[in-house]
Amino acid sequence: MDLPVVPPLAPMLAKASSTVPEQPDSGAAQWSYEPKWDGFRAIVFRDADEVVFASRGGKDLARYFPELVERVRAELPERCVVDGEIVVPRERDGRIRLDWQALSERIHPAASRVAMLAEGTPSQFIGFDMLALGDDNLMEEPFADRRSRLQQSVGGGPSCHVTAATTDVATAMRWFEEFEGAGLDGVVAKKLDGIYRPDKRDMIKLKHARTADCVLIGYRKHKSIDGVGSLLLGLYKGDELAMVGGASAFTTVRRQELLAELQPLRVGDDVVADGEQTRWRSAADRSWVPLRPERVLEVAYDQMEGTPETAMRFRHAARFLRWRPDRDPQSCTYDQLEVPVRYDLADVLDRTED
Repeated sequence: MDLPVVPPLAPMLAKASSTVPEQPDSGAAQWSYEPKWDGFRAIVFRDADEVVFASRGGKDLARYFPELVERVRAELPERCVVDGEIVVPRERDGRIRLDWQALSERIHPAASRVAMLAEGTPSQFIGFDMLALGDDNLMEEPFADRRSRLQQSVGGGPSCHVTAATTDVATAMRWFEEFEGAGLDGVVAKKLDGIYRPDKRDMIKLKHARTADCVLIGYRKHKSIDGVGSLLLGLYKGDELAMVGGASAFTTVRRQELLAELQPLRVGDDVVADGEQTRWRSAADRSWVPLRPERVLEVAYDQMEGTPETAMRFRHAARFLRWRPDRDPQSCTYDQLEVPVRYDLADVLDRTED
């Protein structure tokens, strides 16, 4: 691969914040704000027909997205390096939004299934930084210049796009509230004069964060120790208790404690059914242990998948906060969840593409 920037290359990262930085009181804007996409981070390296989708961990994702490889060859400059996100948009209720579950299912070892999913749930690429173009290494250039090169070189095709961006903090915060309905994850702020610093947290991110009281309906066994892998969460919709996701961040000691603590609640045999999803494996292939729905726990979560009319679930694993012995399991309903306004994915792309 004959490019001025070649893999492996760790992407520049963002540090979490409770607010986005304000612009200076006077003078030129210092920050650029853009929606935070919730897909698979990938740096695309293209040298003619050779294409690599380098994940944050250095894995080449190209084999899982063959249809996007072809679109990159057709829509990106012949020699370039672009930082961005792989997403799977799908139509729901007349609007196009991101589908996290469909994206997760694209990581599959069987070539036949990869081919089937490439046709049934085609992916797209959202570019947000240009790192190299032709023989030019742009990583030492200011972000404002890199984005300008990106806008001039990418967009207009059906599958490769440029994210929207603004220097107005009020607009950024409006996006934070509105674009969650298109499946996005928050807002990112970047210094307009900043260079590209691999593996450094030079960006700032503001993500959606909420809490909910859920019924403990079961657990998954840990794959390598005698302990709990994840707690499975449920919410009531009328008289029906539906699984909405899982919480899985525990220490080894706590996993073993939970296993012993939850044994008195076990009921029946292990169940093989859908539960929380991961980026790399479908939960449909794993069994879980059902428990009597008697305990309530409070969890932190970021986003929901689905709609109130259909099935809703946590988009990512929730984080355990505390037990709620004061709550009646029957009181843990979908009504407590904040449902985002539905937005079309087209509203989140750079309008200069039109």
